Amino acid sequence: MKFASPLKRGRLIKRYKRFLADIELDGGEMITASCPNTGSMMGLCDPGSAVWVSESDSPTRKYRHTWELIENDLGAGVSLVGINTGHPNKIVSEAIEEKRIAKLKGYASLKREQKYGKASRIDILLEDDAKGRAYVEVKNVHLMRDHGLAEFPDSVTARGVKHLEELGDMVEQGHRGVMMFLIQRPDATRFRPASDIDPAYAAALERALDRGVEALAYRCDITPEEVRLAKSVPIKLG
Repeated sequence: MKFASPLKRGRLIKRYKRFLADIELDGGEMITASCPNTGSMMGLCDPGSAVWVSESDSPTRKYRHTWELIENDLGAGVSLVGINTGHPNKIVSEAIEEKRIAKLKGYASLKREQKYGKASRIDILLEDDAKGRAYVEVKNVHLMRDHGLAEFPDSVTARGVKHLEELGDMVEQGHRGVMMFLIQRPDATRFRPASDIDPAYAAALERALDRGVEALAYRCDITPEEVRLAKSVPIKLG
């Protein structure tokens, strides 16, 4: 996924009201940017951190800038981390269409945001006359407390538990259910559920896997020009 326009670098002053961030751009301009992330963003909100924002020329937007990336260093060098939770569906969809996810190849059609389950929408629905249907739920991952170990979630998510249950229901109806953890950082070497933050989600993931739901985790390569799905990483439970 390429950014529509070049990103601007700046310094985070503070994130507040969850959806806003004050940022000083490298040129000295002070801006308020939208923060497209409903989670806690644990470890990614430190004042003074280098951040990258996109800019829109839409006349209907209250805030022209959107916070996209943050530079994060856990002791092994700086990594760019994507914080925009609106991008993962597009990143994964592009990778599927380009046949870069081996386990999701061979489907004739790809649709996004399709109704299913109990008043829910599946992020990606793959369909094929021979292969049937695959319901793919995508979660954005950026939490990392130990170098190399990506974790999800970064706050309690009852909605995430519901999605896992509904994927299990789809499997029991004869379809594929796939939980895709899209890690928007290049320094991940493995993934695990953050059971200390949300034990209910960790338990729900194990139940879903027992019901036949498949889980995939992929890290991304990130530059100020593009976020692109890269390599799969192993998933560790417990």
